[in-house]
Amino acid sequence: MKALVLCGGSGTRLRPITHTYAKQLVPVANRPVLFYGLEAIARAGVTEVGVVVGNNGDEIRAAVGDGSRFGLRVTYIPQQRPLGLAHAVLIARDFLGDEDFVMYLGDNFVVGGITELVDRFDAQRPDAQILLTRVSDPSAFGVAELDGRGSVVGLEEKPEHPKSDLALVGVYLFGPAVHRAVRAIGPSRRGELEITDAIQWLIDDGRDVRSTTISGYWKDTGNVDDMLEVNRTILESLAPGVAGEVDESSELVGRVRVESGARVLGSRIVGPAVIGSGTTVTGSYVGPFTSVAENCRITDSEVEFSIVLRDSRLQGVRRVQASLIGRNVVVTPAPRTPDAHRFVLGDHSEVQIPT
Repeated sequence: MKALVLCGGSGTRLRPITHTYAKQLVPVANRPVLFYGLEAIARAGVTEVGVVVGNNGDEIRAAVGDGSRFGLRVTYIPQQRPLGLAHAVLIARDFLGDEDFVMYLGDNFVVGGITELVDRFDAQRPDAQILLTRVSDPSAFGVAELDGRGSVVGLEEKPEHPKSDLALVGVYLFGPAVHRAVRAIGPSRRGELEITDAIQWLIDDGRDVRSTTISGYWKDTGNVDDMLEVNRTILESLAPGVAGEVDESSELVGRVRVESGARVLGSRIVGPAVIGSGTTVTGSYVGPFTSVAENCRITDSEVEFSIVLRDSRLQGVRRVQASLIGRNVVVTPAPRTPDAHRFVLGDHSEVQIPT
């Protein structure tokens, strides 16, 4: 089996971060979200990986390299424009050949990995296996309709009137029949080749399409709230440790990791939290579910439930929370403006002014 990892999207929902950063490389718990997916693929025993890249190709290549750090062999597949998930399968035909493959969206996060899913597919050999989960806003996803026996009978991409609350998770497994499907379909009303249309073609052609509904945690990290939730989830299993410097006037509470070269001075860190290498936290409070990347400066400030990317500085600010702060950002208090009062007061007035 091979893997096809999709990293060609532009990440419009994460702007302005993704104006200068590939969305798959935005860190959660100080590691790019893409890396968690690559590690899940390697744990499932898949070693040949095609990575579909777009305008962010150079950045993805620089981060992932040849894949050897993950135990993988990576081939890069350029996509001129993001024209849909099925289009990614279409352009990856030469790489995939006639082998089974798992398709993994590079900005998705699945707790527990995909090993069980891959093993089940390998044992049962359907033409397609999809992963479903119940969501509160199905119109934002591909949606599956099941019959009374639990078989997939219909799929629709981002429907205005969803027929169920079962959303497709960004992990798919396919046999070689999908290549006929992606060649047979046309663009959707969004102008894209939808993978839901390709799977529907397989269903209509009488192919064996199976689904698994998961109750575990899955996130499409396409917006800030979801990034923060994935960050929280990963930090909850954080292995604490102090490889950097923590002075005697500082306090670490709970699962806190201070990475090599980091310094915590006169501060209180309440975990789960991670302080990246080369970062200095001085006279500050870093609260739960916060990851601070490398070479940052947090001075006389308070921050919690946030992600701070590398080389950024918070100085004299209270309180920063539920925030995603990009690279090389400076956050400081606004200059104080002189206070002034203007009165028109009648005779015998009495006025109290706060000082």
